[in-house]
Amino acid sequence: MPRVRLKVKEIATQKGWTQTKLSRAADLNAKTVADIFHNPYKDVAYSTLLKIAKVLGVDVSELTEEVTDDEKK
Repeated sequence: MPRVRLKVKEIATQKGWTQTKLSRAADLNAKTVADIFHNPYKDVAYSTLLKIAKVLGVDVSELTEEVTDDEKK
């Protein structure tokens, strides 16, 4: 069964964002951002992804990908 994997950590790191900077800029709890960085399969509210996407300057669709159990890393 396909699952949604968050690519927030990869994109943020590529753009030079730390967890702390991202949480402050997106007005999110630091624990929320840390959880997203450490668990790419975490269920996250769409509104949270919208805030992150805006700060990172990407479309919200770029923050996720659908993977099968075979592709899980």
